[in-house]
Amino acid sequence: MEKSNGNKATQIFWSIVSFLRRCLFLVISVRPIPHHIAFIMDGNRRYAKKRKLKEGDGHRVGFLALMSMLKFCYELGVRYVTIYAFSIDNFKRDPEEVQSLMDLIQEKIEGLIKEESIVNRYGIKVHFIGNLKLLSEPVRLAAERAMEATANNSRGVLSICIAYTSTDEIVHAVQESCEEKSDEISVMNASGAGYGLLQLGGNEKEERENIVKLTDIEKHMYMTVAPDPDILIRTSGETRLSNFLLWQSAHCYLYSPSVLWPEIGFRHFTWAILSFQRSYFYLDRKRKQS
Repeated sequence: MEKSNGNKATQIFWSIVSFLRRCLFLVISVRPIPHHIAFIMDGNRRYAKKRKLKEGDGHRVGFLALMSMLKFCYELGVRYVTIYAFSIDNFKRDPEEVQSLMDLIQEKIEGLIKEESIVNRYGIKVHFIGNLKLLSEPVRLAAERAMEATANNSRGVLSICIAYTSTDEIVHAVQESCEEKSDEISVMNASGAGYGLLQLGGNEKEERENIVKLTDIEKHMYMTVAPDPDILIRTSGETRLSNFLLWQSAHCYLYSPSVLWPEIGFRHFTWAILSFQRSYFYLDRKRKQS
């Protein structure tokens, strides 16, 4: 009986906390709300050492922090969330650590498909962003299943950057753009129409320089599934982007709380939103000027 009463009291407490959080979000929503928040989840290993946890347990606690951040984002009405889950550079770590991380990632990806998962509760479509060919087959297949299972969700988008670096994304986009233009030129030449490089009155040099345009590259970026981020949050007090969304983050607000990723909480999230709102009109003006 006492245990049952204790559980009921706990449920009531968390219901009140959830209600108060939603009320605060309603107040915050009076001012501009970010459409897209990106996270660099820095500090999982340091947290494990600090708390004398087993290797890998820091990442498990970090996953709980991620679930909280996702819940806050979607409750506030943020439509797009992107997380930096695993860099291509991380493959250089100790093979045992890499395998342990891959096992954990596969476990958590498979959890996303479950009916009670946060992505299904909030109607979130999941995308895996990066050079997925570098992943092991079990992880890659799990990612494909998760994308297929959530394809019809439409209330929000979660982009998980795995086997990703921004430089790899840019090189991929340039290669795809060049190949696409090369195929177009071949088709035009085969039809006898040419590619318009020697149009009457045209400048051949200028036309050649503009064969591949900025828009061509942008449409081949991995991150075409989401607009550029409004806020980029990196924990541990670091202000480095670590090869993450370099192309997309020119005009976003960078927030770097000193806490390690597993320690991030509601107050850090709320402060990031308020700081963004204070800087919103300046950032918006710079974005329009570019």
